[in-house]
Amino acid sequence: MSTRRYYAHTKKGRPPDEWEPLHEHLHEVARLAEEFGRWLGCPDEAQTAGLLHDIGKYGDLFQRRLRGLERGIDHWSPGAWVALQRYQQSGVASALAIQGHHMGMQQAAKDALALLYPATHAERHPEGPRLSSSDTQQLLSLLTADGIALPERLDGTPASLADPAAAYMLDVRMLFSALVDADFLATEAHFAATAPGGKSYREPGPALDADAALNVLTRHVQGVAEGSDAADEVRRLRGYLLEACLAAADGLPGLFTLTAPTGSGKTLAMLAFALAHARKHKLRRVVCVLPYLTIIEQTVRVYREALAGLYPADAADRYVLEHHSLAHVTDGDDDSPNQARLLAENWDAPIIVTTTVQCLESLMSSTPSRCRKLHRLANSVILFDEVQSLPQRLAVPTLATLSHLSARYGSTVLFATATQPAFTHLDEGVRCLAASGWQPRELVPDRQRLFRRAARTRVHWPGTGAALSWPDLAQELADRPQVLCIVNLKRHAIELTEQLAARGARGLLHLSTNMCPAHRALTLADAGRRLKSGSPCRLVATQCVEAGVDVDFPEVFRALGPLDAVAQAAGRCNRRGLRPEGPVHVFVPDEAGRLYPDGGYGQAASVTLSLLRELGPDGLDINDPLVFDRYYRDLYDIANVAQAETGVTKAMKVRHFECVDHAYRIIEQDAVNVLVPWDPDAFAALDREVQAEGIRRAWVARARAHAIGLFRPKPHDPVASLLDPVPLGGGREMATDWSIYRGDPSDYNDLLGLVLPAQQQCVIG
Repeated sequence: MSTRRYYAHTKKGRPPDEWEPLHEHLHEVARLAEEFGRWLGCPDEAQTAGLLHDIGKYGDLFQRRLRGLERGIDHWSPGAWVALQRYQQSGVASALAIQGHHMGMQQAAKDALALLYPATHAERHPEGPRLSSSDTQQLLSLLTADGIALPERLDGTPASLADPAAAYMLDVRMLFSALVDADFLATEAHFAATAPGGKSYREPGPALDADAALNVLTRHVQGVAEGSDAADEVRRLRGYLLEACLAAADGLPGLFTLTAPTGSGKTLAMLAFALAHARKHKLRRVVCVLPYLTIIEQTVRVYREALAGLYPADAADRYVLEHHSLAHVTDGDDDSPNQARLLAENWDAPIIVTTTVQCLESLMSSTPSRCRKLHRLANSVILFDEVQSLPQRLAVPTLATLSHLSARYGSTVLFATATQPAFTHLDEGVRCLAASGWQPRELVPDRQRLFRRAARTRVHWPGTGAALSWPDLAQELADRPQVLCIVNLKRHAIELTEQLAARGARGLLHLSTNMCPAHRALTLADAGRRLKSGSPCRLVATQCVEAGVDVDFPEVFRALGPLDAVAQAAGRCNRRGLRPEGPVHVFVPDEAGRLYPDGGYGQAASVTLSLLRELGPDGLDINDPLVFDRYYRDLYDIANVAQAETGVTKAMKVRHFECVDHAYRIIEQDAVNVLVPWDPDAFAALDREVQAEGIRRAWVARARAHAIGLFRPKPHDPVASLLDPVPLGGGREMATDWSIYRGDPSDYNDLLGLVLPAQQQCVIG
């Protein structure tokens, strides 16, 4: 053991004899990394990365930094360089992980890795942090003197540069995840300890007891079925779907699809499959991935109610963990972490419900904080619902990464939706990035029969060249006491709502993202009451009503759009099967201006129209999954999705982790959250609080219900003068993603939401 003491971390206000010895930290990180690495098939590599990750802290400059005598010291590059020099090709993944544990992973390329060479560090990085030491042999000697021995070679490393790009990059990220989570946990344990020299590790999350959870869920589903007000055929359909999912759970882990109609009990059937599958194959956790916050909140509520008999009431948020950017806030002024927030950092929970953004962008990330949870996905069941929302431009790299996650790490990935995309059509493109390709198994043995049984609507397609003006459409809606009309643009929704208001239509409601979530929730509750009581209810909405919104209208009108959007609209019609048939009228607006949102929406609508002309109104059957296979194949062929070179695929092919991270974005639009004066009292209170204290987690949690999203305006846009950025607190710096609306309070309409003055309309999507 070295006679000189080298430290990894200090402790604020405490003498050096209470600081953490470096050899202790390296041993702790290596121990935890090896434990995590066992699930990944690389325990020795993970352990070695743990031993090497902070070897640069043996440098004198870093020890001086701990005493406040230096700053800007690079302690991560030396360990990365040792991994490269000692283990050559076998050490590349470890080198990338070690290099990235503070700065984020860079590129697996010869020129990029050469930048780690200590002798030329100052020349290559003249404005960067200084190396703690350029003498790696001396650092290794100090490591040995501290009683730490490195293996002579690394065998069985899963990451090989010869592998396709997406597979290789995921293998490196998984090793990186094991290392950084171990480092976070060990460092946290040092700072949390109250006794000198001690370690205080956080309480781990509960383990998944799949058998007990499935028993509780089964009893809950039986109770729900007995108390349902749905038609007998709908209840039988839900029972059939549940049985099919449970039967399929015995299949080997891998890739699956669940193609099930809206209203068929998919949410609980998916969970039943996951628990039965986990029980059969001893899988560790269930991760449910959803595209929208509104669906997440609803799903978390359903899961917690379904499993309430499994855990104490105060453990709900630790057993069914909700994780998105606004979850796990604390109450009042206390922003200290609670256990649910801690468990969300590394997904140490049995059941996790999260967003598509959180899950998929983490799988493509280069940063320690986002990647640390990835190793928890090994040997797990990962459920993706509403998969039709996955952007086409990201389909191939996403499928490749998930395919490799399943093939290499023993996880099951399930894609569920009523309108299953034909992702198997992209298999060739996927195999270019991951050899396992995309060939999932369907859970329901006869999905066409299932959809025929579930058919509760009839779609009336527009005739060739037919178009409907807003006044004529308004009259059609006014003639029906209860009706839902879905349009493609918010300005269309405003125009139609105003036309109906001019006709004195009773029970008139409007729903769009011009309205804050609290306003939308109140509107939907009002619609539900009116529909149940038989009162007049005429709801004009944008696509925000189509996914995860449980409304049941006797009749629906839908502007021509993507075929999956038409099917989602039909899912809001005769949802409980209480009528023989619900009519869904598809129309083409008689509109001279733009008909569709930006992006691929218009292209998808054109494919729908093309199929209508080819197959005719009887052949374009939204209750036939084969029609959707054809629709998506045509759409992917037109867009050349399988072979298209995107920013993500280009960055993958040169194995540049940081560039993949920057290019992979589920939501491309640059938006800002705007607090709006829907509820004047709440608006004033939130305004006062944030001006006095700055933006805080708890404030964001409350403000979200009273905010809308706007595309970020350019400085010269008229609307920019109406948006007042909120202060971050502790200075004059302002938040970049939150503003307060300073226009006339009457701009927020009780029916329509925020309607900007005419000259500023262009800034809203």
